[in-house]
Amino acid sequence: MKIIHSEYKQRNIKIWNEVAPRYHKKWASVNKGPFQSTKKLVELVNIKNGDAVLDVACGTGVVTNEIQKKIGKSGYVVGVDTSSAAIKIAKKWNGKKSNVDFVNTDAEKFNFSKKFNAVTCQYALFFFPNAQKALKNMKNSLKKSGNIGISVHGNKDSVPFFSSITDSVTKYIPDYVPPGSPDLDRFGTKSSLKKEVNKAGFSNIVVKDYVFHFSPGKFEDYWRNYLKYIAEPLKEKLNNLDYSKRKELKQLVKDKTLQYTKQNGKILFPWQVLILGAKN
Repeated sequence: MKIIHSEYKQRNIKIWNEVAPRYHKKWASVNKGPFQSTKKLVELVNIKNGDAVLDVACGTGVVTNEIQKKIGKSGYVVGVDTSSAAIKIAKKWNGKKSNVDFVNTDAEKFNFSKKFNAVTCQYALFFFPNAQKALKNMKNSLKKSGNIGISVHGNKDSVPFFSSITDSVTKYIPDYVPPGSPDLDRFGTKSSLKKEVNKAGFSNIVVKDYVFHFSPGKFEDYWRNYLKYIAEPLKEKLNNLDYSKRKELKQLVKDKTLQYTKQNGKILFPWQVLILGAKN
């Protein structure tokens, strides 16, 4: 498994380096859909003025940016991520400040000499091949009785923005998700998320359940944006489908979106988000 994990991580870094700019522009920076959870995550860990906070898998720095507002000039925040492209955007987005830092490192491997009052991790736990190793690393970085906050998407049936496409595409491209990739749905229920965090040794675990909504526009907008914004390796696999299969695939995706399509033709997807808070 270690070789597969290593290959998966390298592939993931490559993909995120490619998609980070458009992910930031289209999603993370606009507080729409699932990113309405950013403020709720930061509120849950109860950050105070002067606190030291670690933002794990910080991506393009939207959570880090929200943390900045809480720590004041006497606190500090460190964002860590494996994608150098995401960190470049995060640095620009957060501005040059002496109490904000970004480090290009793996969630399973980082090691800081100082302990933090709080740790946040938004939409990333499911990406980590060894979630336990990452969680224990976060735990070791926390001060005694420090707070951790983790947000994840709900299970695939409660996030049809993703599943309407992935469930359809995998019927036509069985290896669409490469072998050895972690199941991105594995922490999508309150019980599975709580169990994983409890296993890592955290206590006082609370999981809050939210349903946000997101409209990708009409179906043609949704489909066109999907084709435009997916990473290159997936785009190649889709382009290898013959015309008739591709047409069938598009229709299958459309059929799945019908139940979320309003009278004006626009799709309005529900989007479940789970936000967990716990203590070290």
